[in-house]
Amino acid sequence: MTILVTGGAGYIGSHTVVELLNANHTVVVVDDLSNAKLLVFDRLTSITGKKVIFHQVDVKDSFALEAVFKKYDFESVVHFAGYKAVGESVAEPLKYYTNNLQSTLVLLSMMKKYHVKHLVFSSSATVYGEPKKMPIYEIDPVGGTTNPYGTTKLMNEIIIQDFVFANKDFKAILLRYFNPIGAHPSGKIGEDPQGIPNNLMPYITQVAIGIRPSLSVFGSDYPTPDGTGVRDYIHVVDLAKGHLAALNHIKQQNNVSIYNLGTGKGTSVLELIAAFEKASMKKIPYTLVSRRPGDIPVSFANCDKAFKDLGWKTEKSIEEACKDSWNWQVNNPKGYN
Repeated sequence: MTILVTGGAGYIGSHTVVELLNANHTVVVVDDLSNAKLLVFDRLTSITGKKVIFHQVDVKDSFALEAVFKKYDFESVVHFAGYKAVGESVAEPLKYYTNNLQSTLVLLSMMKKYHVKHLVFSSSATVYGEPKKMPIYEIDPVGGTTNPYGTTKLMNEIIIQDFVFANKDFKAILLRYFNPIGAHPSGKIGEDPQGIPNNLMPYITQVAIGIRPSLSVFGSDYPTPDGTGVRDYIHVVDLAKGHLAALNHIKQQNNVSIYNLGTGKGTSVLELIAAFEKASMKKIPYTLVSRRPGDIPVSFANCDKAFKDLGWKTEKSIEEACKDSWNWQVNNPKGYN
């Protein structure tokens, strides 16, 4: 099938494109390259031996996006496009609400106009806010999001659900990611943050390679075994395969389905540092500092529903994710630059 991937030059998007190409789908990527590099497409061809069709388009630009819809007969859309830096979303909320919501509204309008009826949406565990119990199930309450980025994910979920309710022949799958880490085992694609990394793993790898002097660990007094925050870290390749499983399943379902994508177990910050040190043979200097506002002590998923419906579960370990993250950093000390 021919699949449109918005934001397909980004971290999770590019890894998903690899899985789609390996499954013999035709992939068309639209990305405005505001948080990605053109070089990624050469890397994708190198990994898969296949060409990615790319159009540099801002999804909010309805005229430019419609030109793409006119050119191809899409069967499905995987929607990654959107800003994703939590701290920036707090500082610039209007930027996030404008970009992340308008892009989805324009995309859905175009899908309706051109009768493209299957959507897989990149959502986030942030929609659960501050859960009262662990693990987190898909039926648990959402809301109480702690930053504008998370709120845009929740609002997009609502927009999509309302759209599907009004358009009965339309089907959507909302994938709630936990904490993606790792990189493609080839070392050719990985997470390439702009400026200071917002996520833990790229910060660790930049400390390991000497770009940054040390790591700040936010919070050492949480009610967890070692006092540091616990998260569900999922290898990005496993996460990418979850999108392929969702696309394979979407025709069989009705309306909207929601799935957690995680490992089903929590790893603390100090445990992740220790796993990385073992994988890289590098010592990571760190400093314990005060908690960040909005951070929750523990977050990890129950993923039984994804296994039952999609036949999907994670295959890669934390150690493999650390090894692949380090391999990416060593081979690309300045990212794609």
